[in-house]
Amino acid sequence: MTPTNPSVLPSREYAAFLFDMDGTILTSIKSAERVWSAWALRHGLDPVTFVPTVHGKRTEDTIRNLGLPGVDPVAEALGIALAEIEDVGDIEEIAGVGHFLASLPTDRWAIVTSASRPLATARIAAAGLPLPPLLVSADDVKRGKPHPDPFLLGAQKLGVAPQDCLVFEDTTIGLTAAESAGMDSIVVTATHTHPVETRSAPVADYMDLVAVRTEGGLLKVQRKIGH
Repeated sequence: MTPTNPSVLPSREYAAFLFDMDGTILTSIKSAERVWSAWALRHGLDPVTFVPTVHGKRTEDTIRNLGLPGVDPVAEALGIALAEIEDVGDIEEIAGVGHFLASLPTDRWAIVTSASRPLATARIAAAGLPLPPLLVSADDVKRGKPHPDPFLLGAQKLGVAPQDCLVFEDTTIGLTAAESAGMDSIVVTATHTHPVETRSAPVADYMDLVAVRTEGGLLKVQRKIGH
């Protein structure tokens, strides 16, 4: 993606907001990296080069793409998910996201994650966030991100057109999925260690964001006055 004007938030109105989970509304990187590093070592992979490639994708897809002989992607994905569910002690919400989500109409937002449903619910609870009104997980689609299917399903379940959704994401894989779905996006950089090449406006967290309900009942996202 080629950057355009990354400092300006989308100015249009939307029918719904769709949120990725890991790295977007909560921080689970330490947990994921511990579990995936152990798995990589057991399978003869270098954790330093391998682990950064897993973020944003479904676990099963990551393992299947490796093409390791004698490895069952479904069984391995289940084992990793169970290990991650047990390792949630240091998961926290991205700053300000709890208040931001609480300000949204319950029928106008969803979480769309590459995690399994059990893992997603465990991490959301560990972060102290309420379960969303709608959760689209890895279990709900045949094709995960970067394919548009998860976001398209989220829009469908909310009863809104894809082009009327705004996506909050943190990975290029997720941003690609949003773009393929015909949706605008914002990139959350709270967990980033280096800049991401994207056309999406970046926000560090949700502390200076406010969701505005328009007279027509739609949603806009704006920066708080003075920020």
